[in-house]
Amino acid sequence: MFFVYAISSLSKNYIYVGMTDDIDRRLKQHNGGYERTTKPYCPYILLYSEVAGNRVDARLREKYWKSGTGKRQLRKMRDSLNK
Repeated sequence: MFFVYAISSLSKNYIYVGMTDDIDRRLKQHNGGYERTTKPYCPYILLYSEVAGNRVDARLREKYWKSGTGKRQLRKMRDSLNK
């Protein structure tokens, strides 16, 4: 089982989308500064996650959330949390 997730930086205007088989471990890696891509934007909150049955399906969903339409939806989610 795989997860597709989106995390939002609490310090800057940044949303990261990824996939993993262990979402708790992955969030700890991002918040711990272990990932070069996300380190400058720590700390993070989990904005969105969904379950995918296999890696191929997870990759397709990840690509959707990284697209323009997906990112717009994630920004709306993030902005609704900040109100």
